[in-house]
Amino acid sequence: MDLMKLQNGSDIRGVALEGVEGENVNLTPQIAKQIGCAYVSWLAKKLDVDAPALRIGVGRDSRLSGPDLADALMEGMLSAGAQVTDCGMATTPAMFMSIVFPETNFNGSAMITASHLPFNRNGIKFFDDDGGLEHEDITEILNLAGFLNPAHVNFNVEKCDLITLYADYLRGKIADALKPLGKGEKPLEGLHIVVDSGNGASGFFVDKILKPLGANTEGSQFLEPDGNFPNHIPNPENKQAMEAIREAVLKNKADLGLIFDTDVDRMSAVLSDGSEVNRDSIIAMIAAILAPEYPGSTIITDSVTSDRLTYFLQDVLGLKHLCYMRGYKNVINKQKELNAAGIVAPLAMETSGHGALKDNFYLDDGAFLAVKLVIALAQAAANGKKLDSLIEKLPPLVEEGEYRLKINDEDFKNYGKRVLAEFKMRALDEDYEMPESFEGVRITFNTEEIKGWLLLRMSLHDPVMPLNIEAGRKGDLPKLVEIARKLTAGFDKLDTSCLK
Repeated sequence: MDLMKLQNGSDIRGVALEGVEGENVNLTPQIAKQIGCAYVSWLAKKLDVDAPALRIGVGRDSRLSGPDLADALMEGMLSAGAQVTDCGMATTPAMFMSIVFPETNFNGSAMITASHLPFNRNGIKFFDDDGGLEHEDITEILNLAGFLNPAHVNFNVEKCDLITLYADYLRGKIADALKPLGKGEKPLEGLHIVVDSGNGASGFFVDKILKPLGANTEGSQFLEPDGNFPNHIPNPENKQAMEAIREAVLKNKADLGLIFDTDVDRMSAVLSDGSEVNRDSIIAMIAAILAPEYPGSTIITDSVTSDRLTYFLQDVLGLKHLCYMRGYKNVINKQKELNAAGIVAPLAMETSGHGALKDNFYLDDGAFLAVKLVIALAQAAANGKKLDSLIEKLPPLVEEGEYRLKINDEDFKNYGKRVLAEFKMRALDEDYEMPESFEGVRITFNTEEIKGWLLLRMSLHDPVMPLNIEAGRKGDLPKLVEIARKLTAGFDKLDTSCLK
């Protein structure tokens, strides 16, 4: 089997269970065992140590295939000679922090997860002390794994309650920040916060963080880990999931609702009036929290954030906005690059909910972002304000659409490049305003006739060209769609039927 088919950017992803027609299992325990063995060889080479000197932690989320894959991954690591610790149910950010925490101080770690994907999928994320591995690192590990046949070894590993250690760390962040409120050990007393875990791995946020700090968490839902995901997909981008937490907030008259993805590296929120804080608005909220501490700094986002977010960041908060490219590793690596060059960039965040803070090891951590929101909520309440006051000057979303134009060509990447080049030439001929774009072609409209923007780009992995459009006024969306239709007309292998 070609293990390279398991690579998905800087992650490993595959089908781990039968049950979905047309999807054959390609991530088996045997393959996980080979990958675990290869990771040890890769890490030993990078650190220039012998394998027995390595201490590695392994965790998993609530997926049904998690226990078997975790056991196999650990056996592969053991067969290569490493010392291995089973961290059990964990989160992706916690697995990186297991390298940082002095109590664990692992040399490397792995998380068994496929984020928000369906129940039959699973995957592996790897970390070392530089953070998540890069694309080329995963390529090297998978190439090596294909040649390995690890020996069977006696399965003997230590166990670690990492999630409690991680929760203690996060709870301490809230307690320290809210000491000035003078409420002692219960700084969240009087606040009602509900959490929707979607049966993923985030239930600890209620029992180990919010409740001990005094918050009322009545109405929190789907906290029990269940890899069947019986209630809704644990995904802040999913409409059903957002509606579920929205209903919980309104029904329980809560001050704030929090929702996480399966492995807790992403989050979104709902305000007391039912307003959803996701996509542009969650970036705006976190940036508003950080702005007083980092005046004039740069906020890095993916390419599909809106012009109204740029207005809020730059004109309201006095920050700089770098609208970069999609892919959480892309925005995080750009954040590291800017800070290394002396340009302060406290936040790198995708509209998907992946958000990394400079003061949190450049780690995309949904729970840490939630901690920031909870602190801001308590501080606002102490001053007689609501959390939504932080983003009251963010212009509202009026009309938007995403249209996926399929490329019917085997060499879809090169065909897409030709489309983008011609699309840009046509836009230049029309004298349209095109701001700097790091991904695809973006056009901004700010005239009496039409207001809004559109972005045509290549999908990261699929033979598709997503077209994102946002109108600044009601009724302008059809006008923008018509402009996009004209700019994409005449490409024989580009399906633009969705624009008609």
